[in-house]
Amino acid sequence: MAAVTSGTGSTAVVLGGGGLLGAVQVGQVRALLEAGVRPDLVVGTSVGAMNGAVLAGSAPAEVGDRLEELWRSPDAAAVFGAGPVARLRELARSGTAAHSPEPLRRALLAELGDRLIEDLPVRFECCAARIEDASEHWFDRGPVVDAVLASAAVPGLLPPVELEGAHYLDGGLVNSIPLGRAVELGARRVFVLQVGRIDSPLRPPRKPWEVAMVAFEISRRHRFGRDLTSVPPDVEVHVLPAGSGAAPRWDSRDALRYRDVAGVERRIETARRESAEYLRTVLS
Repeated sequence: MAAVTSGTGSTAVVLGGGGLLGAVQVGQVRALLEAGVRPDLVVGTSVGAMNGAVLAGSAPAEVGDRLEELWRSPDAAAVFGAGPVARLRELARSGTAAHSPEPLRRALLAELGDRLIEDLPVRFECCAARIEDASEHWFDRGPVVDAVLASAAVPGLLPPVELEGAHYLDGGLVNSIPLGRAVELGARRVFVLQVGRIDSPLRPPRKPWEVAMVAFEISRRHRFGRDLTSVPPDVEVHVLPAGSGAAPRWDSRDALRYRDVAGVERRIETARRESAEYLRTVLS
C-alpha cells in the first residue's frame, strides 16, 4: 500500500496481533532497520507487543538477532506447544485457559528482564482489553513483561492477567492493529507491521468453527480500515507486506493450527525480502 501522503516529524512502528504469524514481523523489522528507519515510537498489540518491546528496548544493530533468538527459544516454542493431554489438564486446573502463561513469561524475562516501560530507549506502549470496564487500556509505564503478558492473553488459550486489581485479555479484542494510537501520540510517519490476514477476503461462515473467526476478523479489519481512512493528510503511512503466503486462508483448517511452528523461518525471510523491496521503492 502506498503512502497516504508525505509528512515530517516523529516516526512510529505499529505492530499488530496475530499469534505465530507474528514471526513475519521479525523480517519486517529487519527490513526497516536495514533501510535506515529508526522509530521514535513503538506501539503494539498481542504478539506485536512482544516484538515491539524488543524493538523498543534494544540497540538497532541487535534487534533482528534478539528477535530471532526469542522466536527460536525453547520457551517460545513451548508457549503453545503442549499436547492435548497437557492442554486438558491445564484447562481443568485453570478453568479458563488451555495453556500456562509460564513459558511465555520465561521467554520474555530472558529477553527483557525486569525493565520498566518508561526506561526503554524508545517510547513504547502496548494495548490490552480490561475486563472490568470493557475498555481499551494502554500500558505506558510499569514492568514491560507484565504489560506484554496482558496484551497477549488470548482468550481461551492463556488466562487473564491480573495487574493492580484489574484483569486483562488480549489487546486484539479492542485494537488489533493500533494505527490510530500512533497518530494520536503525534507520529507523522508510520510503518504498520501487520501479519497478512487482512489481505484474505471474507465470506459467510459455513462451518461451526468458522463463526467466531469471521466475527473476530470483521471486528479487527473494520477498526483498522476506519483508522486508515481517518489518517490526517499530513501523516505518512506505510503498510509493509507480510510476504507471499504468510497467513493461511482464514477459512482453511491451517488457520486453526496455532501450534504449528514449522513455517516460522520461511515467514521471517519472506517478509524481510518483500518488505525490503517495498521500502526501496517508497523511501528512494
